[in-house]
Amino acid sequence: MSTENTANFYSENLLVHFRRIDRLKQEAGVYLSMDLNQRQLCDLELLLNRAFYPLVGFMNRADYESVLDNMRLTDGTVWPMPVCLDVPEAVAQKLHPGEPLALRDEEGFMLAVLTVQEVWMPDLKRHARAVFGTSRPDEHPGVGKLFQEVHPWFVGGTLEGLHLPLHYDFADLRTSPAQTHRIFTQRGWRNVAGFQTERHLHCAHREMILRGAREAGANLFIHPVVGRAGPNDLDHFTLVRCYQEFITNFPRNMVQLGLIPLERRLAGPRQALFEAIIRRNYGCTHFMISQDHGDPFAGDSRERFYPQGAAQELTKSLEDEIDIKMIPLQQMVYVEDKAQYFPVSQVEPDMKTKEISSAELKRRLEFDLEIPEWFSFPGVVQELKKAYPPRHRQGFTVFITGLSGAGKSTLAKVLYVRFMEMRERPVTLLDGDIVRKNLSSELDFTRAHRNLNVQRIGFVASEITKNRGIAICAPIAPYEESRSLARDMITPYGGFVEIFMSTPLDICEQRDRKGIYAKARSGAMKGVTGIDDPYEPPRNPEINIDTTNLTPTEAAQEVFLFLEEQGYIR
Repeated sequence: MSTENTANFYSENLLVHFRRIDRLKQEAGVYLSMDLNQRQLCDLELLLNRAFYPLVGFMNRADYESVLDNMRLTDGTVWPMPVCLDVPEAVAQKLHPGEPLALRDEEGFMLAVLTVQEVWMPDLKRHARAVFGTSRPDEHPGVGKLFQEVHPWFVGGTLEGLHLPLHYDFADLRTSPAQTHRIFTQRGWRNVAGFQTERHLHCAHREMILRGAREAGANLFIHPVVGRAGPNDLDHFTLVRCYQEFITNFPRNMVQLGLIPLERRLAGPRQALFEAIIRRNYGCTHFMISQDHGDPFAGDSRERFYPQGAAQELTKSLEDEIDIKMIPLQQMVYVEDKAQYFPVSQVEPDMKTKEISSAELKRRLEFDLEIPEWFSFPGVVQELKKAYPPRHRQGFTVFITGLSGAGKSTLAKVLYVRFMEMRERPVTLLDGDIVRKNLSSELDFTRAHRNLNVQRIGFVASEITKNRGIAICAPIAPYEESRSLARDMITPYGGFVEIFMSTPLDICEQRDRKGIYAKARSGAMKGVTGIDDPYEPPRNPEINIDTTNLTPTEAAQEVFLFLEEQGYIR
C-alpha cells in the first residue's frame, strides 16, 4: 500500500455529511428502530470508524457463509470473523430488503441507519464449529455466549453513520484508525508494532513486548480492549490507569497508548488473524501474537483449547495478503541469580526462577502483603491497591440460603446487629420477606420469577459491596442458577460468602412459624419450596450450618470465625 493510498484510506469513515444527518433525522420517525446492546455497539463503532475495513456495513449472507467456510469475503479478501447484526424474530419479520433500520444506543440515541440487504436465520451450530472449532458450550465459553446472547436472525446491509457511540471516559485515548495513523506519521514512526491486551501488565510483559519490538525495529502501539468486561475482570478504569502507569517505564517517544472497544470472541487462531487485520487498519506494520493468543483459557491453569502456536502460524502464513507482519511473543521469566528476565526457552536447568500468578497477586493485594519490584512497577501496584484493598477494607456479601424455617432470617438479624456494633462499614439487611414486599411485590413464585427476585437481590448487593459496605441477604433462593448469577455479579467488587442453612425439612416443619408447610400439606397452598417445589442445595457453599442443635448466637459465631480467618474482619 503506497503512502498516498494509505493516507487516502485512513481519511475515510462511514459517517455521513451533516446535511445528510439532518435528512436522516427527519426521516427516522417512520423507520423501524432497534436499540443495540453493548456487544453490538462495539461492532458498530468499529465499522463506522473503519477499524473493520473493508467492511461497509454488517455482512450479507454470501460474505458470512464465505467467512465461515474460507476465512475470506466473497471477493477473496482475507477476513476470518463474521460481523453480523443479530436481531430478535419479531424485528426480523418486519424487515425487507431496501428498507432502512435505525440503529440506536441503549438510551435510544440514533447512531446509524442500516439499509437492509438480507435477513436470514443462520445455523448457529455450524457458525460455532467454524469459528470456535466446536459447537459444545461446555467445551468453549465463546460457544456458550453465542448460543445464549445472540438473537436467532441476522441482518446484512450497508451503513450510514450519524455519530459514533458516545464515550465520556479517556476520550483522548479513544483514537480512530485515521487519528492513530496520523499520530504515527507525525512522529516519523515507519514501523509500528501493535500489542493487544485485556489484563493488567507487569515487568515480565514489559520485557516481552520490548524484546519483540526491538527485534522488529519498531515503535510500540499498546492497544487494550475496553469493550465488555468479563465476570472476573478489573473495571476498565483501573485497567486504563494501570496502562498509563505501565507505559511510563518505556523509553521516551517509543510507545503510544490507545483504547479499542472490541468485542472479544476468544476464537484462537481466527481471533489472532482478525486482530492483526484490525491493527493494520490502525496503521501498524507489525502485530504481536502469543502462542495461546485468543485462547479462552489463556492466563489460567486449564489446558489450552487450541494448539500452542496455532495463532502465530495462521497469521504468519497470510502476512503478505493482510499486509502486516507477525511478531511471535516469547514468555519471559525472572531469573533470581541474574536479577533479570529471560525468555523461557533460554532458561537453563540450574537457573532459579520466580513468578507470581494472577491468583497469588490478588491474594497478596487482599491480605496487604508485599509485591516485589521485580514483579511489578510501583505505580501499577498503587493503582491495583485502589481496586483491590485489603479484605478488611473491602465490601462483602453474606448470602444465606435454605428452606423456610431453617433459621436464615434469625441468623441475618444477629449478624446485622453484630456488624452494626463494629461500626466499620455500612450494613444493609436484604431479608427475603422484606425484599418481596419492597423490591419484588409484583412477582409470583414461578421458577422464572423466583430467579428474577434473586437476581434483583444480587444487583442491590453488588452495589453495596462495590461501595465497601456489607450486604446480608436471606432469601430462600432455591435454584443454583440464580445463586451462581448473584455470585458472579458480586465477586468482581468484593467478597461473597454463601451460607447454606442445611436444617432438615422435618425440623423446619416443626417450627413452621408462618404456617406455610401446614397449608402445603393440606393442599391449600401450592409451590412451597421443599414440599411440591424443589430446593437445589448449594454445590460449594463457604459455610454449612444446621440449626437443629445450634442457637442463633452459636451460628453467628461460626460465621464470624470464618470471616476472621478470611481477613474480612479483624
